[in-house]
Amino acid sequence: MTDLLYSEEEEALRAAVRDLLSDHCDAPGVIARTESGTPHDLAAWKALADGMGLAGLLVPEDRGGQGATHREAAVVLEELGRAVAPVPYLTSAVVATEALLACDAEGGLLAELASGRRIGALAVALNAAPGGAYKVVRHEDGALHGELTAIADAAVADVLLVPADDGGLYAVDADAVTVTPQASLDLTRPVATVTLDGAPGRLLGDAEPAVRRALRAGAGLLASEQLGLAEWTLTETVRYLKERKQFNRPVGGFQALKHRLAQLWLEVVNLRAAARNAADALSTGEDVDVAVAVAQAYAAPVAVHAAEEALQLHAGIGMTWEHPVHLYLKRAKADSIAYGTAGAHREALAETIALPAP
Repeated sequence: MTDLLYSEEEEALRAAVRDLLSDHCDAPGVIARTESGTPHDLAAWKALADGMGLAGLLVPEDRGGQGATHREAAVVLEELGRAVAPVPYLTSAVVATEALLACDAEGGLLAELASGRRIGALAVALNAAPGGAYKVVRHEDGALHGELTAIADAAVADVLLVPADDGGLYAVDADAVTVTPQASLDLTRPVATVTLDGAPGRLLGDAEPAVRRALRAGAGLLASEQLGLAEWTLTETVRYLKERKQFNRPVGGFQALKHRLAQLWLEVVNLRAAARNAADALSTGEDVDVAVAVAQAYAAPVAVHAAEEALQLHAGIGMTWEHPVHLYLKRAKADSIAYGTAGAHREALAETIALPAP
């Protein structure tokens, strides 16, 4: 029977990551970054990737990584979600890395991503679902031409993994393309348009299996980020309602609010089970499609609900720019369409288990 509880090593990893993020990604600092032209915290990324070696968790040791599993990566993402950390961990250390792992021939680039020396981004729109359609660029005379939109973290990527119309996946240096920021609801994970005008690319392998593997891992581990986000918003809301007084008693003592928080707690606990199951399935390779679809079908509504409740129950202070809850709501809403909507994953689950959708 699968043990979804956290191991001692995973809890130690959690404590180390949380400690690091408390130094690098405090709420005022993250908010200040969203107001600047450089929302990504590359100092925090360097500390995570280079200092702690977390960018290479999914990469085998003989290929320059840590040789860990998706369970450890999920713990990291839970903590990144709790801090809405503006770092390209999900896009580079998970999605781009998984695409490269599907292309066995590419060792040097994989090792560079695993060490954190370079940041990678899969040039597929953030809202693309695993197994779904995605836009490709034209490959002609050894060069790539076209425009791709909604590419997450493209602004800080050193290398882009670009699917082309010939079925290949190409590595393209960021210097060879034009990256134009797009308006993004989530200010901590900005998206951009990538324009290729005769950019040279190095063939890595077949795009279809690489993209599918990358998006599936991204969807499965995104649930852990959503879990961290939901846990933070619930914990902070409970803490605030214990301190805030109305009619000379703590607001949290009113039964109507207790019921809302109890319902939210149940949803978060169920999300933890779904997210842990997805991470475990990705690490073992058993029933991955079902586990990922179940996790994402459930995760988005819970994360959004938790953030909405936090905003409402913090009342006036929750509506201010200075309070970080708006960052969590924006991340939750953006995550709800990332790597496929909950509805898309329910449809995929229905097909996987041969249950006709209504």
